[in-house]
Amino acid sequence: MQAPEPIVVQPFSACGGRSEEGGNKPSLLELFHEKDAVKMCAPMVRYSKLPFRMLVRRYNCDVACTPMIIASSFVQSSKARDVEFTTCKGDRPLVVQFAASNAHDFASAAELVAPFADGVDLNCGCPQKWAMAEGYGAFLINRPELVREMVGDAMSRSGLPVSIKIRIHQDLRRTVQLAQTAEKVGASWITVHGRTTKQRAEPVNMDAIKLVKESVCVPVIANGDVRTMDDVHRVCLRAGVDGVMAARGILHNPAMYAGHPHTPKGCVQDWLDIALGTGASFTQFHHHLMQMMEPVLARTERRAFNTLQSVPAVLDYLASHCGIT
Repeated sequence: MQAPEPIVVQPFSACGGRSEEGGNKPSLLELFHEKDAVKMCAPMVRYSKLPFRMLVRRYNCDVACTPMIIASSFVQSSKARDVEFTTCKGDRPLVVQFAASNAHDFASAAELVAPFADGVDLNCGCPQKWAMAEGYGAFLINRPELVREMVGDAMSRSGLPVSIKIRIHQDLRRTVQLAQTAEKVGASWITVHGRTTKQRAEPVNMDAIKLVKESVCVPVIANGDVRTMDDVHRVCLRAGVDGVMAARGILHNPAMYAGHPHTPKGCVQDWLDIALGTGASFTQFHHHLMQMMEPVLARTERRAFNTLQSVPAVLDYLASHCGIT
């Protein structure tokens, strides 16, 4: 097998002109026509950064998203742009997710990343109180006209496909109205997390996702409780959606889309190579390993592994306890 190409990390300020990466690969929107189910890695604060995106791409993930980025800070600060956005050759198709409370910030941020991304997503689903208090995230599911303005302006200024990621309402008629409003203004797809803003671990409402899918013509992506390829097939069959987006499932098993029931040793080794090769922080390096190893380590082993304090200590543990070198 040919060795993967070295990853050269580029912060925003070093990205240069428009990226031509992609070659003969299908565009993001073409994937919806070419695949029975488009498999996405969700935007995850602290987690879906470049090294992890490059890992899941090795295991059949079709599209990866950046963590949620605050649009106003991204637009105003070059330092924020370099901290929040890094990419490299091969980091495609890439969707950049922004949290924004107004059309100007969202469209300005989308315009900035347009040369280096394949789409932008408006976060309309984050249920955290601080985000909703700022007018971000799930606050927007109750402001369909504002969402319409934000999506329309971002499309016209960036030239990129624009999507929204939403949670459902208690009154599903409002969810359908929001989805149809986004579709009418030109949203390219809609991701639906099948829980309300007050729900956390409750079962995903698959009927609600199916209702949204039946109410619009654009692709719909299902989010929530997708942990295996069996889940992918089950969700697509049940809700009739065009793809799925995994968060916690893919954190615990970055190889889930390749059909592995648990993170295989080869995937852990790939993470060591990618994380150390890209200069990931120890916290990022270790936290991802904690997620990957959780299903396969006994409780006492997890406690020991999770308290390790350095890269050499982690590598020694993996070599002596798991045979990973």
